[in-house]
Amino acid sequence: MIRQRLGMLAGRVIRKAHPERMKSLLKTAESMIPNVASAMVDVCFINGCDYSVPHPIRYRVTHQREQLEANGISTSEIFYTEVREDDARYANMFIVFRCPHLDNVEKCIKKAQELGKPVFFDVDDLVIDTVYTDQLPYVKGLDEAGKNLYDDGVNRMGRTLKLCDGAITTTKALADELRKFVPEVIVNRNTASDEMWKHSLKALELKEKNLTGDVKISSKPRVVIPKRQEGEIRIGYFSGSITHNADVKMIMKPLASIMKNNPNVILYIAGPLDVPDELTEFKSRIRAVPFMDWRDLPSIISLVDINIAPLEDTIFNRAKSENKWVEASLVKTVTVASNVGAFAEMIEDKVTGFLCNEDGWETCLDNLIKDETLRRTVAGTAFEYVKEKCTTINNGNDLAEFIRKKTERTAVFVFPSTEISGGLMVAQKHAAVLRRAGYQVTILAQSPTRLWLEYDGVLFPVIKWHQEEVRAIFQKAIATMWVTVEFLENYGRAKEKYYLIQNYETDFYEPGIFLRPQANSTYSLVNDVKYVTISKWCQGWLKDKFHKDSAYIRNGMVTDIFPKRKRDFEGKVKVLIEGDSEVSYKGVDESFKIANELDRDKFEVWYLSYNGKAKSWYKVDKFLHRVPYEEVGKIYGQCDILLKSSTLESFSYPPLEMMATGGFSVLLRNGGNVEYLEDGKNCLFYEQGDINGAVSLINKLAQDKDLREKLESNFESTVSIRDWKAIEPEILKAYCVE
Repeated sequence: MIRQRLGMLAGRVIRKAHPERMKSLLKTAESMIPNVASAMVDVCFINGCDYSVPHPIRYRVTHQREQLEANGISTSEIFYTEVREDDARYANMFIVFRCPHLDNVEKCIKKAQELGKPVFFDVDDLVIDTVYTDQLPYVKGLDEAGKNLYDDGVNRMGRTLKLCDGAITTTKALADELRKFVPEVIVNRNTASDEMWKHSLKALELKEKNLTGDVKISSKPRVVIPKRQEGEIRIGYFSGSITHNADVKMIMKPLASIMKNNPNVILYIAGPLDVPDELTEFKSRIRAVPFMDWRDLPSIISLVDINIAPLEDTIFNRAKSENKWVEASLVKTVTVASNVGAFAEMIEDKVTGFLCNEDGWETCLDNLIKDETLRRTVAGTAFEYVKEKCTTINNGNDLAEFIRKKTERTAVFVFPSTEISGGLMVAQKHAAVLRRAGYQVTILAQSPTRLWLEYDGVLFPVIKWHQEEVRAIFQKAIATMWVTVEFLENYGRAKEKYYLIQNYETDFYEPGIFLRPQANSTYSLVNDVKYVTISKWCQGWLKDKFHKDSAYIRNGMVTDIFPKRKRDFEGKVKVLIEGDSEVSYKGVDESFKIANELDRDKFEVWYLSYNGKAKSWYKVDKFLHRVPYEEVGKIYGQCDILLKSSTLESFSYPPLEMMATGGFSVLLRNGGNVEYLEDGKNCLFYEQGDINGAVSLINKLAQDKDLREKLESNFESTVSIRDWKAIEPEILKAYCVE
């Protein structure tokens, strides 16, 4: 109810105010209506039509959503005044229905397109340019102020259309006009919903009931259709007032002739009874029924024998849909329609209905009045056709296939968090490569601290896993750490599943901790999961211990943020220790046991950590905490020697990064650094626990220029083969990207 009231309010504002006067009311909208798009789906519909006019929304939003959901495409819906730029995160594709331009809508559309998400405009009428609306009699009758306001709404509708990548519409004629504004247009005709089908089946029962008594229809106000008299034939016109409708005026003479020559004919019309002069003498045989809820309309249509749908041959009418024929056919009432537009496209003349030019109406109606068998035969054929071809459940696959093709290059990376770490930066690099290869890429995070991630010039939307619903289809789903594998195991809408392994995470935990066997179990997945890893060491134990083959992608680095500087080792030598002091295998405590033994007249010690802080016994000259990654290179460049004592690394970035800046490293050998480091060639290794040995190596580096030159001579060749640009093809190959 809140949504409907606000829709009516927004609709009045659109008609009576210019956009700049709407801001305060739009803020009210945001506070009154919940954002219903906060689920990650395949398609989000942005509804721009006033909820006080439910008919277009029902056919173009509700029914299309039902078509898609019935064919495996998940959907959501949001009212256009509610839309935020951040809502671009929540779908793989957007369909914008009859939405006048607002700044918030434009921002969301452009953000979606930046993320590689297609945005299509859906419209069921030519209200997108004044070149069309200027032809309408209603518009021609407006005063100057009214015309300006009407044109403003039309122009803003067209402005939104032009922002989109293409359009979806109801008829071929409308599609032809839309192609003048956007490059791609598809036709998805209006269809009857499953609930319409249910009410139509119920209405069919009334046909027989009306032969024996009056029928009460549960509309407000209550409508009573009297018992059918013997020989009575009912013609129904359910498109509005019979007096002010130019369409019905063109058949007024043949209709009057039919009424005169057939005293058994009763004419039912929808709306207020205002009998035109041509039909005055037949007033006693004209029945008015009020406009009613769509759920009751099938009952009324079912009780007439002939449904008429006259249309003038105008560009607007050629663009109109065949709804009236569909609604009548569902209750086995035969339709006579103008040979115009969608009626001409959909009705097979004399088989599923009757098509008339202006001079053919009287003959056609007269034949049908006299031939009950013809009426029943054609109505029955139309019923069978519409049931199979014009209902949401039976006619949604073409639209679903179109959506699938538009969103087939989608990928989701599942992160434990959005906090910075070496492993997540590698995963983000992989994601960036897929994005540049034309994939939409979404980050699903268990504990996100932000709505967006940006890496390597690419922006990624972040969805809160376990907190926000995820129902979208993903071509590729990539788990990045053992705690994210749960998504791969449980999510059935991912077509290809990958597990990016960057370390032996079992050893992240001390023996006896319950998480240890859980982490280990992820290396024995029985599902159809492809293993991917970034080090030969990981590839080795995956094969040896778990008999799992894996794709190998070399780790690379962005050299631009690590400026090179020639070290002269004059003055105090700066030693850099890097790592999380709270994680035992990072070996920070051992590094400080070594650093604390250095002569502080000759050495200065810096400590760089994103998470853990310096412990009280650490002798630290400069502590650097939570430094943004893009600033890390400057810190490496200011230091001379990296001291790192990690016992467990899948791929150790800090020595490579130090090397890129021209600095030196004294290290503990582990599986993650021996892949590219050689003792005495491009680094110096010490043995774990040998504090004095490590101190000696640091002193030797500071004193021995020849040793430094020997090591330095191999830096460039080591770093160059780790350039990401050379590695990107390996990433695409590992994720089966052609």
